[in-house]
Amino acid sequence: MIKALGFALAVIASPAWAEPSVLPGVDVLLADGAASLRGKRVALITHAAAVTTGLELTADALARAPGVKIVALMGPEHGVRGARLATETVVDERDPKLGVPIYSLHRSTSIYDADTNKPTPAMLKGVDAVVYDVQDIGSRSYTYIVSMALAMEAAADAGIPFFVLDRPDPVGGERVEGNVPPEDWKRSTVNWLRIPYVYGMTPGELARMINGEGWLRGGRRVDLKVVEMKGWRREMRFSDTGLLWVPTSPHVPRIETAFFYPATGILGELGTFNIGVGYPQPFELIGAPGIDGEKLASKLNELGLPGVRFRPLSFKPFYAAHKGTLCQGVQIHLLDLRKAPLVELQLYAMEAVRALFPDAAIFPPDTLEETGRPRFDATFGTGEASAAIAEGRPIKDVLAAWRKQAADFAERRKKYLLYP
Repeated sequence: MIKALGFALAVIASPAWAEPSVLPGVDVLLADGAASLRGKRVALITHAAAVTTGLELTADALARAPGVKIVALMGPEHGVRGARLATETVVDERDPKLGVPIYSLHRSTSIYDADTNKPTPAMLKGVDAVVYDVQDIGSRSYTYIVSMALAMEAAADAGIPFFVLDRPDPVGGERVEGNVPPEDWKRSTVNWLRIPYVYGMTPGELARMINGEGWLRGGRRVDLKVVEMKGWRREMRFSDTGLLWVPTSPHVPRIETAFFYPATGILGELGTFNIGVGYPQPFELIGAPGIDGEKLASKLNELGLPGVRFRPLSFKPFYAAHKGTLCQGVQIHLLDLRKAPLVELQLYAMEAVRALFPDAAIFPPDTLEETGRPRFDATFGTGEASAAIAEGRPIKDVLAAWRKQAADFAERRKKYLLYP
């Protein structure tokens, strides 16, 4: 038995692996010895998922580049080398390997305290260039793009260039979905930009749009330099690139999770449903005590949504919402990633729960600004969806307007795209 097990492990540990068809910006930069950064003192914004094709952290690889001096690391939510949980404060510290300070860009857990997370003039003192290399997942509320925008402002204020080492949008560059917040929306760390919830752009493309559209406050413009990927095309999902996936945060362990995150993540802000966080299927489930999973799955499948099926299940979360309590609900199966709607799924589920279980608590009684329904609305950037659900109005009317907003944005972004 021991010998058989050892053989099996050897097979698993030695998979066939081909060179990736896509080179991320960091590999392109290092291919010429990081010449554009030579002689510069660099502040690097990065995290544990920013790796070369050889799985070396960008921080370590760039530190060896001739003539490049990393003088500071800056960590967004979840930290630079570790993986802190969502909303957990990231503290300033010193990097044990490079011996340079690590400054936190997630110093406040309040969603309305974004400026607390902006690099300060003291952090950028003596810095010649800010370099941003962070793997994102392509959803507006994932806080990394807010860190990028705030750092662009800080670099503009300091009069130093801002480099983006580009990386793929894991859900592809063609999908644009969800609402664009209205002009009077309230900025927050989960909703700082007026873009659709799924925006279909790489970090470099989005940075170009932020700069080009004048979205930095006060009309700032930063000296922006994007190190483009090689081999990436818009129709590519991350699984098409040949790159190895490194979790971007503790609850995005697999590349597939990047598709489920926009499908249930905002629903999870309510706290009345468990969406698989605290269970081995983060963002893949929708459940709560007192719900009949068979009825909910049947109701949702009757909608005939393309590329998606719902399966009834019971589960007991190990932590997070309804910890230790038996929940019933549905598992979401995405059968066709190109056709399946994502952002809309959670709203259809809420509408179905309201119709089937009128006594179910969809919105919690909590009225604090940063929890429950206020948090749900803040993440969407509008109260349209929650109002429709609460009042029993068809969610399809809201979604029709959102689809128009997404289509308009898709047209507007075209001049900032870098890849075919």
